Amino acid sequence: MDQYSQLRRFGLFDANVPRYTSYPPASKFNDAVTPDIHRQWLGAIRPGAQVSIYLHIPFCRRLCWFCACRTQGTRSLSPVSAYVDTLIQEIATIRAALPDGVQAARIHWGGGTPTLLPPDDIVRLSDAVLTAFPTTSASEISVEIDPNEIDAPRLDALARMGMTRASIGVQDFDPEIQTIIGREQSYDVTLAAVEGIRARGIHSLNTDLLYGLPKQTRARIASSIQMLLSLNPDRIALYGYAHVPWMAKRQALIPTDDLPGPETRLRLFETAQETLAWDGYRQIGIDHFARSSDSLTQAAEQGRLRRNFQGYTDDICDVLIGLGASAISKFPQGFVQNQAATAKYQKAVRADALPTGRGHVFGGDDVLRARMIEMLMCDFHISVDGLVAERLGSAKRIRGILRRAADAFPGQVHYSADGLHVPDRAHPLARLIARQLDAYEIEPSGHSSAI
Repeated sequence: MDQYSQLRRFGLFDANVPRYTSYPPASKFNDAVTPDIHRQWLGAIRPGAQVSIYLHIPFCRRLCWFCACRTQGTRSLSPVSAYVDTLIQEIATIRAALPDGVQAARIHWGGGTPTLLPPDDIVRLSDAVLTAFPTTSASEISVEIDPNEIDAPRLDALARMGMTRASIGVQDFDPEIQTIIGREQSYDVTLAAVEGIRARGIHSLNTDLLYGLPKQTRARIASSIQMLLSLNPDRIALYGYAHVPWMAKRQALIPTDDLPGPETRLRLFETAQETLAWDGYRQIGIDHFARSSDSLTQAAEQGRLRRNFQGYTDDICDVLIGLGASAISKFPQGFVQNQAATAKYQKAVRADALPTGRGHVFGGDDVLRARMIEMLMCDFHISVDGLVAERLGSAKRIRGILRRAADAFPGQVHYSADGLHVPDRAHPLARLIARQLDAYEIEPSGHSSAI
């Protein structure tokens, strides 16, 4: 029986499961986390600790049809500037709830389109963040850049604030596919953005590609990757397109008849995987690729790789503070998500309150299972000794959970007293294996294809 038949046997081509960028997934968050709990968790951070900061800018000039992120279109910059005012106020509220000396090891601007902000707003927002959360010489500041929404003054403002890494969404360079998904972004426009970034001394570049797009073929995705490689990115995130029009209404504009089936999706991924390997990129986890010189590759080699809401990272901070509408924070005690609707978020902040919307308090086996899933997704190996050393559970308890997961995939995963190992041929099953480690009920209709 060939490997595709094995993967089909275990349901890979039929299943919808979480991406497991968090555990439990955000779909399991509830209203048990209140502003008072949120404030307690902020106050419990160790004085002088280093934390990660995420700023969410939900606005876009135009809404890409493929996107399922929490974004909103705007033709005017006035609501954007008003939102920046609110963000600055939220930063002050958060800073007042924190102990002294907290620093930012990582700052990431995401969206939406952060580069929609005018230069003056970029400067005043970055000044507020850096004043509240001082950085060190080792800190990283990254920004998601839309090549269609960037110019010299904005690039100058980003360089002034100390940006060290740029992230550019490409998705696919094929003009027909770009038209179908509502994201027209030429190679020349992308190249100009990359050249402008590097001309300002910012040499670390991340890019995003999607497989599983309508009318995408192996030849087309290989061509897009060759064009992308000419830009020499340090990291490439190769995500499977999640077609969830019941959650993201704009995706109804994408014709479902043109979408590749699950087995074709896997072949598209494998074509991209092979093309990137030929050019010297190492695969990181299930969907990232990086140059050998990149810190993500070094983290993977040294067992320091982690997974969070932005995908794979070498960020080892215990605390992530999310700022902005719908932004998610992570604490040792659990998750907090801000109010998702921009109006509700702004109302809470302007009332000098924390804009807490929902979250999750860790309990039971949550921390143990979260770390198991992270090990699986990062290393394809779950170490019993490693989990015991982290004081997350007894060896007996850990082996019992791992054995049950392994029993669901006979002949595909290797279980022993040392732990669980997933060989290369079974890597496509990683999210299904993670589902076996997940103690929560999951509604498949709320998640994307497992491949």
